[in-house]
Amino acid sequence: MSILPVQKFKITKRLVESIEPDPSKRLFLWDTEITGFCLRVYPTGRKTYFLQFRNHHHTTRKIKIGVHGNITAEQARAVAVQLSLEISSGKDPSIAELDVSSVHTIAALTHEYLELHAKVNKRPRSLKDDLRMITTIILPKLGDLKVDAVTSHDFQKLHKDLQKTPYTANRVRSLLSKMFNLAKEWGWCHNNPALSVSRYQEHKRTRFLNGEELGHLWRTLDEYPGHMTAYVFKFLILTGARKGEALGARWDQFDLEAAIWTKPSHLTKQKKTERLPLSAETVALLHQIQTRGSSIFVFPGKGTDQPLREIKTLWASVIKRSGLEGLRIHDLRHTYASLLVSQGLSLSIVGKLLGHTQAATTQRYAHLHDEPLRAATTLFGRQLTNLISQKA
Repeated sequence: MSILPVQKFKITKRLVESIEPDPSKRLFLWDTEITGFCLRVYPTGRKTYFLQFRNHHHTTRKIKIGVHGNITAEQARAVAVQLSLEISSGKDPSIAELDVSSVHTIAALTHEYLELHAKVNKRPRSLKDDLRMITTIILPKLGDLKVDAVTSHDFQKLHKDLQKTPYTANRVRSLLSKMFNLAKEWGWCHNNPALSVSRYQEHKRTRFLNGEELGHLWRTLDEYPGHMTAYVFKFLILTGARKGEALGARWDQFDLEAAIWTKPSHLTKQKKTERLPLSAETVALLHQIQTRGSSIFVFPGKGTDQPLREIKTLWASVIKRSGLEGLRIHDLRHTYASLLVSQGLSLSIVGKLLGHTQAATTQRYAHLHDEPLRAATTLFGRQLTNLISQKA
């Protein structure tokens, strides 16, 4: 990319790395947003960030921020903003040596976390959750603090401010803990102050349908004949699958003759391939769906080349018509598990059907597993009582 010395652009990582040096002269790239912020590109290929300004004596000064590669474009921009604020207050930062560690703010850490970790390793939904917590909670509260200056007290205060929403508080704690572990690896700090904060106890909502409610819901879904979204809900009921797994399902994942669904790793929460046996009722439902047309997706959207995405509108209609107020789509998964456990199936078997890797995840249904055992021992007790009374 060839850039004239007087041209202005927003200085970003992509732009900086695309600039090719001119062997005959130095190039200057000026930023469009921060006055005086520039990048100098030497014939050797070296790229250095500067901030040019006029001090209170109206003397033009230029201060070196850092060399690209040692710091990123975003880090240089953060330093330029900080220096500009000092200059506007009458200070002359060029007379003192620039502390490059000043770039290591929480704001800079969140940026590096997103670019180097979250966007590489996390699913879109998880990334979206991280962005929400960063923009609405972390940056407003801690964004201006230096990473190596954040204390346990800062974390505990933030955690206390979120005590009315314990689930969110715990997620923010986990996110900050991960970011500080990365900061330690990068040499930005020596400690992880998030570890000093205890998690709040979470009372997770577990709602599931009894047999009568489930039958009523199925009959309500029958009132939407041929509606692709209604098929999705029936499929979720029959398999206990997660919504994302169902909506992303392709026909090449199914062997209907063998009644097997092989979930690819990119669909599963644990990022592991899962092999799920299917009931005869599920296979029959899939055969019904196959007659609807040709698409690589089991539940195609308006076009056959994209999966169905929007299902909440019909769900709201179904819930209103059925009278099952407050029922969430994910509660169908809880219902699948609860009915199996209440019929006496072991928690390990149910956990495998649900794709759980942690036994504790399935343990929430343990009280239901006790019911058939209690019924059996109660039966024995009654028989013994009858035998004793007959002898008497």
